[in-house]
Amino acid sequence: MTDSSAGRGGPQPGSLTPVIPGFFPDPTICRVGEDFYLATSSFEYFPGAPVFHSRNLVQWEQIGNILTRRSQFAAGDRRRSGGIFGSTLRHHDGLFWFVTTNMSDFGGGHLLFHAGNPAGPWSEPVPIAGTPGIDPDIAWDNEGTCYLTWLGFGPDEGGSGVVQARLDPAKGRLLESPRKLWQGSGLAHPEGPHLYQRGGWWYLMIAEGGTERGHAVSISRSTSPSGPFEPHPDNPVFSHRSLDTPIQNVGHADLVEGPDGGWAAVHLGVRIRGSSPGYHVLGRETFLAGITWQDGWPRFEEDRFTVPAADTSFTDDFASGGALHPRWISPGNDPASFASHVPGAGLRLSGAGEDAAAERAPLLATRVRDEAWVACALVRPVDGAAELVLRIDDSHWYAVRVDGDTVRALARIGPLQQEIATAEHRLGGAPLELQIACAPAPLAGRPGKNFGPDEVSLGFLDAGGQLVELGRLDGRYLSTEVAGGFTGRVIGVSAGSGTAILERFVYSAKNP
Repeated sequence: MTDSSAGRGGPQPGSLTPVIPGFFPDPTICRVGEDFYLATSSFEYFPGAPVFHSRNLVQWEQIGNILTRRSQFAAGDRRRSGGIFGSTLRHHDGLFWFVTTNMSDFGGGHLLFHAGNPAGPWSEPVPIAGTPGIDPDIAWDNEGTCYLTWLGFGPDEGGSGVVQARLDPAKGRLLESPRKLWQGSGLAHPEGPHLYQRGGWWYLMIAEGGTERGHAVSISRSTSPSGPFEPHPDNPVFSHRSLDTPIQNVGHADLVEGPDGGWAAVHLGVRIRGSSPGYHVLGRETFLAGITWQDGWPRFEEDRFTVPAADTSFTDDFASGGALHPRWISPGNDPASFASHVPGAGLRLSGAGEDAAAERAPLLATRVRDEAWVACALVRPVDGAAELVLRIDDSHWYAVRVDGDTVRALARIGPLQQEIATAEHRLGGAPLELQIACAPAPLAGRPGKNFGPDEVSLGFLDAGGQLVELGRLDGRYLSTEVAGGFTGRVIGVSAGSGTAILERFVYSAKNP
């Protein structure tokens, strides 16, 4: 496979630059002809399981979401970092297949989907009973036998750990009792199995060490998809643990063979910044590495590809109407339940949404994808308030809220919520532009200083178009190291307790 360095900004080594920046973890990849397709986890956000297309592995375009109907992705308990966990995307016998787990509606099994077009629409789920666990993988041998491999949660010993069973994919029925496979090299949390056939070998690749600083990739092989599996003598074969690099937590990889016979891997990683212990705010992102085969084993080559900076800036003019771009999502809610176009005006947002008893009003959001950026929302409250929110979960967020003639900067960190500052505006019913921006931490790089990953500023534009800044806050409190969980920052607009019109949303990446 060849690489490419075309695009906005100078190319960077693949080991330092995500090919899909932002909260897009647990990548899974397949190829059909000259085309590559990739999907990721999405947790509590709906639509779920974003899907991407590429012709060169370094430049990706989101072409949709796999789970676009609530009949495919039940809201369940809506808890943070619930929902759609690790998955597998494959192409077999003319169809695309996607197998995943909804941990917010956990019924003891995985969900299997298929489609003729990866952009959708995708089928209704086929539930696979008797498979409690996460991270399912699906593979076929040369005779057409289908194998389901996953991290089992029991209840008996044979169903715990990395397990496998033959599957009837049309009916979602296991054809045998699960059996235990190779459990890894001894590191904590063996998970994320993927099964591949190359030559006369079957390879079982897993993640180990947990998805934090000890994350790693290990691999084993067998002459049969069912094992027994022989481990690589130097497992783990890929990790950044204890290395002096800004990219940490690498793991949960998936392999793909290109049309020229070359191989590559996609994997997750995080970009850490700030003083010890280091903070990541964008979630787990998708990175790319080359794969070479040596003595019948894969070897990761992180600097094979040069990766151009992704073009993440966009402007959505909602007054012009049209369907929402697939980048728009909502935590625990369906955007269609609280957002609708008003011709010539914009997007009408309701504060009631799908669950009026929720702690916060429904949020129409998009993933933050850059280390430095500015987001502006042109809003007009109809009744009540409108707010621009930077969120990692319902207990960790910053917001700018307009309510009548008053604009407020708000912050919540755990159980503590604070009004930072207020200001009056005199727009007399005209729409108001709210702004949140991220910039490098002011003390970054200064020895002996305690500093966060970035600085978040909150404000709005006055009648003269001048920025009125209401506050600057340390970004570490909206990091995974503080909030916990498996997601990253999103930014979006809410109508508070009433209704509001969102006329325009602009997201601009900035050079840090």
